[in-house]
Amino acid sequence: MVTTKIKQLDAVRAKLAHLEKTVEVELRRELAVLHKQYGFSDLKSFFKAVRAAAGGGIQEASRKVGRSKKVAETPKTRKRAKITAAIRARVKKLVQAGKSASKIAKAVGISLPSVQNIKKAFGLVKSRKPALKKALDKKKPAKRRVANKAPVQIAPGSAAAQSPIMVAGV
Repeated sequence: MVTTKIKQLDAVRAKLAHLEKTVEVELRRELAVLHKQYGFSDLKSFFKAVRAAAGGGIQEASRKVGRSKKVAETPKTRKRAKITAAIRARVKKLVQAGKSASKIAKAVGISLPSVQNIKKAFGLVKSRKPALKKALDKKKPAKRRVANKAPVQIAPGSAAAQSPIMVAGV
């Protein structure tokens, strides 16, 4: 049952390939004489008339289907923003109003690092260095070990007992 279907599928594929080949041959023949059917003596004058009739629309038809014209014209990289005094003032006002840096960046149209740089220039951000220094100062210094807290007792038969140097508590 499956083998007969596979044979039928191969036969249909062969027929399809033959049809595609005949269509290609006939299409070439018809296109070769198309200019004569419309009364033009040569292909060059026929193409010139087609371009004029389309009004330059030939180039637009050559772009890929599904892509909008707007997408094709937009640059791939973002244009660098000019940070003016007005933008700085607006950022300062929004920071003082309690807005987050990401919301400010979207509202003003600049990047998040630019907002952070402006905030830093106005002194609106706290530096992390002093906070780190204070945290280190608050740590208590480590207690020193006292070397001779209690003498170590050594078993009488051990090698350390026979040694002339007495071992202090380690």
